[in-house]
Amino acid sequence: MDVALKRYRKDFPYSYAFGVFPALELLLHQPGYALKVLVHSKGGANEGVEKLRALCASAHVPLEINDRAIERLSPKESHLAVGVFAKHPIPLDPSADHAVLVRPSDMGNLGTVLRTLLGFGVRNLAVAGPAADLFDPRVVRASMGALFQVACAGFDGFDEYRHAYPDHAVCAFMTDGRQPLDAAVFPAPCALVFGNESSGLGPEYHALGASIAIPQSGAIDSLSLPVAVGIALYVYSLQRSPR
Repeated sequence: MDVALKRYRKDFPYSYAFGVFPALELLLHQPGYALKVLVHSKGGANEGVEKLRALCASAHVPLEINDRAIERLSPKESHLAVGVFAKHPIPLDPSADHAVLVRPSDMGNLGTVLRTLLGFGVRNLAVAGPAADLFDPRVVRASMGALFQVACAGFDGFDEYRHAYPDHAVCAFMTDGRQPLDAAVFPAPCALVFGNESSGLGPEYHALGASIAIPQSGAIDSLSLPVAVGIALYVYSLQRSPR
């Protein structure tokens, strides 16, 4: 693939992993999609950069020292390395549980959710659009490279996802959910569904399966999306792997 090292745009067939650790995650988990690695001259003595050099050599991925390109791609931050990778579809596992985000709009939240999913062993994410760009470098950076270990698929809306995976029981997390989280049961396979940061899920989701509420005080309208996902996945994980 011909790569022009320009500031990222959504229509590019490639994207960037800014930082040594996300670039390492790219090479460790998706080396076949790595196009090249850029290294800053200041990173010569960095242990992570040395690991990048070794991984690039073993995977036959070009590595170049290119300070100007790194500074041009991310002028507001200082990075010792940038991984350049082809955007890659990873199909969802039809037999596994899925997390589903409906119309997520914040890049940082999306990346944080990806890392949270990986932390609780959920490796399948469906994104029902319109939504933030999964491959935006801000998402990759916030995920700390978790994007390279989670299967992600985009859908035009939740109905399209349901049509593709009709056997997944819907567990919709809503501020007015009809059962509290500590009483929820998660059938297998299930879809753990979370709404938009500002509007959540509409009332129609009550009729699609179980609607679940995370108990909270009345001092706030709702929890942030990443916090809600983290709490929900903790309780979910206790059922899947009791401690």
